[in-house]
Parts: sequence; C-alpha cells; structure tokens
Amino acid sequence: SGDVFKRNAAKLAGVVSSHAASNQSMDFQGFLMRATMDSIFTIAFGQDLNTLDGSGEGRRFAAAFDDASEFTMLRYLNPFWKLSRLLNVGAEAMLKERIKVVDGFVYKLIRDRSDELSNTKAHDTDSRQDILTRFIQATTSDSGTVDYKYLRDIILNIVIAGKDTTAGSLAWFLYMMCKHPEVQEKICHEAMEATNAGEAASIDEFSQSLTDEALNKMHYLHAALTETLRLYPAVPLDNKQCFSDDVLPNGFNVSKGDIVFYIPYAMGRMESLWGKDAESFRPERWLDENGVFQQESPFKFTAFQAGPRICLGKDFAYRQMKIFAAVLLRFFVLKLRDEKEIISYRTMITLSVDQGLHLTAMAR
Repeated sequence: SGDVFKRNAAKLAGVVSSHAASNQSMDFQGFLMRATMDSIFTIAFGQDLNTLDGSGEGRRFAAAFDDASEFTMLRYLNPFWKLSRLLNVGAEAMLKERIKVVDGFVYKLIRDRSDELSNTKAHDTDSRQDILTRFIQATTSDSGTVDYKYLRDIILNIVIAGKDTTAGSLAWFLYMMCKHPEVQEKICHEAMEATNAGEAASIDEFSQSLTDEALNKMHYLHAALTETLRLYPAVPLDNKQCFSDDVLPNGFNVSKGDIVFYIPYAMGRMESLWGKDAESFRPERWLDENGVFQQESPFKFTAFQAGPRICLGKDFAYRQMKIFAAVLLRFFVLKLRDEKEIISYRTMITLSVDQGLHLTAMAR
C-alpha cells in the first residue's frame, strides 16, 4: 500500500503545483477525495480510477457515492423517511437515483473482473493480490455463480472505510494547518530531517524517501494528525448493540438488545477528559518530554473505536495520512482562501467539510 500512497501523493502534489503557479484557490477536500478513492481502488480492486486526472466515470461514481452517504444520514433526522421512500419523493428519490449510479458502476467492475478470471488460467491469476479478486475466487460457487450483491456490499464497505474517512480527516488536518501556520513549519522541518531527502529533491524523489522507517520518526506529524482526529473524528457519531445485560461505569443499566450511542466528536472536546484547553488544537499534548508520541486509551480517544472491534484500518489510515501530509507540507505553504470564511461540516456518515476546503498554495 505504501507505494500506491506515495504515487498518488506525488500525483496530488503535481496537481496542486499547477494551480499554485497561477495563484488559484482550490478545493483540497475534493482533491483528497479523488486521491484516496484512486488509492483504495488500486489496493482493494486492482484498478486505478484516475479520478485525480479527470476520469469522468470515476468522478460520477464518487459524487453519487458521497451524495448517497449524505441522504442516508438524513434518515436519522426524518421520522417519515419510509413514507418518503414509498412515495419516491425528496431525499429518498434522490438517494434512489444515486444508488442506481453506484450499483451500475460497481456491478460492472465485478462483472468485468469475474469474466477476466473465468477466461484466465488459474496460475495467471495467482499474481493478483487485490481484495476483489480474492473474494470472487472465494465466493464463486462450483457452478460458476457469482453473488453480485454480496460482493457489492464488500466493495462499498471498503470504499467508505478507506476513502471518506481518510480524505475527510486530511481535509480537517489541512484546515488546522492553516489556522496554525507554525505547525506547518514544524512538520515540514521534521519531514525533511526524517527522510534526509535534501532541499533539492523533486516531489517524486521525496515521496519515494517516505519509507516506513522515515514515517516512524515523524512523531510530531503523528501527534498533529491525532490531535485533528480528537477534534474532528472521521466518524463523529456511532452506536453499539448490547449483547447481554450490563451496567455502564456511571451505574446506568443497559439491557440485552439495547442500542447505545456514543459521540466521539463530543468526547474529544470534553474538559473532564482533556482538560481546560480541550477545544484548543495542541499537538504537544500527545508528546512526552522527549518529543515521542504517547498513545491514549482507545476508550478515551475513540476516533478508531476500542475493544475487539477496534478499527482494522488504523495503521493503514495513519500511513496514508502521513505520506500525503508530509508531501503537501514539504512542498507548499497552505492558507485559507478567506480567513473570515466560516468552515462547517456536512451531515454525512463521515465528518466532511461542507462546501469543500478552499485553500491557496505557495510553493516552498
């Protein structure tokens, strides 16, 4: 996955560079959504959508996917959503249309890969390591029947876990960088020290120097990303179902089958957990006296959940975020298009910046 992240981070930096030369503002969240979509599709499905380069089909799928996420979340706010679905009106009508686009794209992907595998000798497919190929091989019946719906559900689960969460978190991270320019400079300096790439290194050369060893040295970057996730968790609201009668630490009784909601967005801002400066962005709270990153209990810092169902993609997400962040901050100084503009979030399953994150970039 590291090579894919490096390649797409360099490609993203190239796109930013072309806009920076003309002093144009650009929607970084849009760029990040495309770059992470390209990355997850290459890793999981062995296909590069090239949305960052302007692939129309890939962009239509990505836009429909984002809209479907938003319309699904609105069901929590509309007690009559089932009636709207029955009458095919409002958000439910739009959701139905977006799902058609998503399904059409995904089913074609599954069909094409299935046909490719059925027409290819077994030893020729062994080199394919993508997740979709493995699932098709594992789930196809002896008669050759492919369970398209099951595979579609797997694909969409992987996409929402690997694209929206990372892109949204990186967008909020860059927003924090614009609000705290001194942090930008510290991260740029740390990245250059960790890689030993030199000031004359090109974007591609610097990207390739971001080995796991180099990334592990970037404690301050790790802290800044974690501090962003504390204030802007990728999944701001989540719930669990109780498997058996239990008592919460505060003495509240929950019964088997009860749904218990918890809100990482609120927990990350509670003074009782994080102190008087809970709403302040301060990466140093995650570092010890030697500048080494110190993890908190996942039951306190719940951005990746906790316990046996803790996020499987945690390390995957940190690797991608650190590579993208290091490349962008090494080569560009980022600023908000308008310092007075009020930045808010979009009501989706994941926490995204509403109306995009419009920044200007100046080459270092």
